[in-house]
Amino acid sequence: MYNDDFLDRKLEERREQNTFRKLRDVENKIDFCSNDYLGIVHKGLLNTGPSHSKHGSTGSRLLTGNSYLTEMAEEKIAAFHKGQAAVIFNSGYDANVGLLSCIAQKGDTIIYDQLVHASIRDGIRLSYAQSFSFAHNNIEDLEKKLIFCTGNIFVVTESVFSMDGDVCPLSAILSLVKIYNAHLILDEAHAIGVVGANGEGLSQSLNLHEQCFARVYTFGKACGCHGAVAVGSTRLKDYLINFARSFIFSTALPEVAIHAIINSYEVFPLLCAERGQLQILIEQFQSTSTKYTKLISKTPIQGIIVPGNNVVKEIAANLNQNNFDVRPILYPTVPKGTERLRIILHANNLQHELQQLLQLLA
Repeated sequence: MYNDDFLDRKLEERREQNTFRKLRDVENKIDFCSNDYLGIVHKGLLNTGPSHSKHGSTGSRLLTGNSYLTEMAEEKIAAFHKGQAAVIFNSGYDANVGLLSCIAQKGDTIIYDQLVHASIRDGIRLSYAQSFSFAHNNIEDLEKKLIFCTGNIFVVTESVFSMDGDVCPLSAILSLVKIYNAHLILDEAHAIGVVGANGEGLSQSLNLHEQCFARVYTFGKACGCHGAVAVGSTRLKDYLINFARSFIFSTALPEVAIHAIINSYEVFPLLCAERGQLQILIEQFQSTSTKYTKLISKTPIQGIIVPGNNVVKEIAANLNQNNFDVRPILYPTVPKGTERLRIILHANNLQHELQQLLQLLA
């Protein structure tokens, strides 16, 4: 057996800190955990095209993995999001890493909200640009950082934040971006399907999409399938095809995945009743008292702060024993002292189920 015991030191540190992660099966419990906000996966609303659809694409898009179907999907998505063009990536992680690692050059500056997703941080880390974070959703701190920027300036934030469930002050951010001649990159991963009358996302719902340099929409959450897309100008698409390494050096998504993406864009804009049910559940959650600090959120992502890895794991275990699938979010995923239960609401959750969950937390 190979001697890889040098890995033990870091693993043991995790065990001692009670931060050691394990995979677990998805059990048959009431789902207050997944990102299937509209219940598209739960209800099996998507199809993957004809039964003879290919399960392999045979190469990267620049080699043998491109197809008329994929290009048609990009055109449809760009039109829906009112952009000139779109580029499909294999995942939201690939899209953020590919976009952010290649756009900014040496001498440029990237400023990002301190709570952006790990994929954004990793993309920035791979870039040759200097980078700084600004305090979460803090316009004053953002401007303090903008004053000292050099080169092309890129501001990066999210529509809906994945751990707190709050929404960025997009209009105010874009006002600053315009003043300082910067470019906004907006991750709409947790807004697509949920925010806006047709689930179009935050920027379009506010009619601010044309002021964004690039928008990233991921399909693994409310869309109920797999992959992601970067939306922007035709010039941006050409640039990403030539310089985004996660696009260039990845085997393309297969036909079955592209069919599912196309079908999702035909389905989720019509799920108005589901978005209405989500709002009912959100209001029910926000209006009910709990023993612990509850974050303010108008989105399906609801957070209850339970400081300490041990305590939050015990409460999550108790909820699981009562047939609710709720997962604890531990340090170091979130800062120490802000460990939490991340409770996700879905259109298929029933009000009495949510009430039972809240009673356990009361």
